[in-house]
Amino acid sequence: MRQRRIFVAGSTGATGRELLALPQSKLQLDIVAHARPNKAREQELDPRTVVLDLGDPSSLDEALRDRTTVVQLIGTVRARFGAGDTYESSDVGTTRSLVEASRRAGIDHFILLSAVGAGTPVGAYLKAKAAAEELVRQSGVPFTIFRPSTFEGGRQPRLPGVSALLRGLGLAKVAPIALVDLAQSILWVARTRGSLGEVLEGKSLWRVVEAARSDVRSDVLT
Repeated sequence: MRQRRIFVAGSTGATGRELLALPQSKLQLDIVAHARPNKAREQELDPRTVVLDLGDPSSLDEALRDRTTVVQLIGTVRARFGAGDTYESSDVGTTRSLVEASRRAGIDHFILLSAVGAGTPVGAYLKAKAAAEELVRQSGVPFTIFRPSTFEGGRQPRLPGVSALLRGLGLAKVAPIALVDLAQSILWVARTRGSLGEVLEGKSLWRVVEAARSDVRSDVLT
């Protein structure tokens, strides 16, 4: 398998920040992190970050020139509409730009962070997620789609025991996921080029979470 060289789009969001903070992301992997210009003005960036507008094909092509994997974490919420974000521009438009550039660059794995419910979307948010998923499916680029439920950690409160309880009740699809678990799982799939062609939601997502946790424990012990 080719050495994995990963481009992380949307590295300034909650999941992206968590991913870049993981020890294995700093020590074991070749990662280029991406920030949009408006985000770059708002916060301190990881040293591995390139700032570019995804609507600029030549700059994006250069950023992907030696990459194998694209991780698409960009998305928005209604609270950011006042800053100029929309579901169409942030969720759908950026995915379209990345998919087209991935085809040009010969990317062999595209990982999309979506949301639970995108398979039967109700409301503008989930319809945008579903549209982004369809772009990825139709791209011809091998893909993996993550559909987590609500996040725990970062700026979100932790609810000890709730996730395990819901999974025990057969409600894995709606069980909240810790940001660190989500970030580790995305990074594990990127590193192993695993779960190709899969939509990870509910039980399938939690199987990947457990595999990623096991991998991290093995790294600690060796």
